[in-house]
Amino acid sequence: MDAMNSGVSEYDVVVIGGGAAGLSAAVTLGRALRSVVVIDAGEPRNAPAAGVHGFLSRDGINPKELLDLGRSEAVGYGADIMSGTAVEARSTPDPTAGGGPVFEVDLADGRTVKARRVLVTSGLIDVLPEIEGIRERWGRDVLHCPYCHGWEVRNKAIGILGSVPMALHQALLFRQWSSNITLFLNDVVEPTEEQWEQLAARSITVVDGKVQALEVSNDALSGVVLASGTVIPVDAVVTGPRLEARSGVLESLGVPTVEHAMGVGTHVEAAPMGGATSVPGVWAAGNVTDLTGQVMASAAAGVMAGAAINADLMMEETTLAVREARQAVLSR
Repeated sequence: MDAMNSGVSEYDVVVIGGGAAGLSAAVTLGRALRSVVVIDAGEPRNAPAAGVHGFLSRDGINPKELLDLGRSEAVGYGADIMSGTAVEARSTPDPTAGGGPVFEVDLADGRTVKARRVLVTSGLIDVLPEIEGIRERWGRDVLHCPYCHGWEVRNKAIGILGSVPMALHQALLFRQWSSNITLFLNDVVEPTEEQWEQLAARSITVVDGKVQALEVSNDALSGVVLASGTVIPVDAVVTGPRLEARSGVLESLGVPTVEHAMGVGTHVEAAPMGGATSVPGVWAAGNVTDLTGQVMASAAAGVMAGAAINADLMMEETTLAVREARQAVLSR
């Protein structure tokens, strides 16, 4: 059900982001008899893709269908779903809650949700190279992950766009799925002597010169157009976007965004087991903290975060119960 009609404005947990991580956390918390609301803008990162891959028992499922199923499961365990965009949040101590904080999350349309804990699963933004045609083909025949899409382009002509240093690794990796690999240096990538040797040993074609656009024929990628006008035929293009965490709400709570150690973008640091951040009461899970995690990994992280948050609430409630028990003894 939608939280607008639930009559409930205060929850145990507010989950910001209704993807695989957020919905998995909501299911876990609902099964733990916690009141939970999921705030979701309905803009999943993988919406352009035809199917989700590597998700056991659901391989190839349409991303929207997977989320619809997840929403139904979460609602079945009592979770509320609120359509909207969370823009910022704040916390204040709650002396009645065993010393824990209470949070208020503001939505873009003026609504406010209160909760004892916050879990941010807002994902990331793919910042694509400024090359004509890339955004329109993104998630279709412009790809980034061989484990997500390699099978679908196996044995085809695959172009690796040199937009980031990781392109050399991508070229060697996609060679597993096809013997027809072309690396476009794009005036960005400069292989070392060792890397030239690796590319040659794996029979990977290397093309110099800046990439200007992608060529599309009959709604299918057909080639890479160089600034010189030369067109190199390909069936798919691999690029490495810069990955930037959707971290506005976390930053408003004092959780910083930092550059990822791999140099692929920005993320939020969180505990590997459970996703606790540096700010008490605030958790993060999914791609907002794990930039390279696939859908199943994000779902698993959501489960772990839900369990960790429930345990944290349990300890707060236990502390409060002990305090009340002591006061009862003293008042006799």
